[in-house]
Amino acid sequence: MVPMNTVAILGCGTMGEAILGGLRAAPDAPQVSVVTVRRAASIERLSRHEGLEVLTDTVQAVAGVDVVLVAVKPASAEAVLTAPGVTEALAGKLLVSICAGVTTAQLANWAPGAAIVRAMPNTPSLIGEGMTVVAAGPGATEVHLDAAVRIFRSVGRCRVLDEKHLDAVTGLSGSGPAFACVILEALADGGVRMGLPRDVAVELAAQTFQGAARMVLQTGKHPAALKDEVTTPAGCTIAGLLTMEDGRIRSTLARTIEEATRTASGLGQRKE
Repeated sequence: MVPMNTVAILGCGTMGEAILGGLRAAPDAPQVSVVTVRRAASIERLSRHEGLEVLTDTVQAVAGVDVVLVAVKPASAEAVLTAPGVTEALAGKLLVSICAGVTTAQLANWAPGAAIVRAMPNTPSLIGEGMTVVAAGPGATEVHLDAAVRIFRSVGRCRVLDEKHLDAVTGLSGSGPAFACVILEALADGGVRMGLPRDVAVELAAQTFQGAARMVLQTGKHPAALKDEVTTPAGCTIAGLLTMEDGRIRSTLARTIEEATRTASGLGQRKE
């Protein structure tokens, strides 16, 4: 495979910085050598990373790397990629976009000389527990797709799907950490209501979430099967589950993903 080891991150905000941190912490990960930002505070913060060049000039950032990762707000993507000199600088490079709702067709129109891969990671990439889905776009070969997968596997799990699934991926795993934190906080609140100290309740809820998720991933069992294994007749678990069902939690959470997906699909069409 052609080496694609140098990466520029355009727009190193929350998600960009999560990927930067994850890649820098991962052994044998592609090297992020340059990032671009707009705010002075971001320049000062990111400049603390050893060996990282922090720029405001996109053309300069793109010039010396193999892979360009676009992490700007979706509504800003066109302006960034079509700024004077940027289209030419992107020619022959791999362009990986994590801009929610921005299609590979749009990206190919703005950067016609680049190989396009669209990706949707999430913020747990910061601690190596990310979930990313990538989709090949115009000009992308297996070599390009493999390079993108290698980047995101350095910060967690990565799967390859058709682009038609990317909006649902955005709604589920892209936005999902926020939804999970709301549920986690609610469970901790219940523990506090029943007399647990706040820090203990949060730790119990967080470790329970982590343990349950790892059981699903490592055993391959359906979540319902794992649920049934701890649901004994006339026990406290079934009592709690019925209370959850009274609150229509299943339909509420499913509709949450539906609404997030619908919103994600329109993000790339908005103008700042």
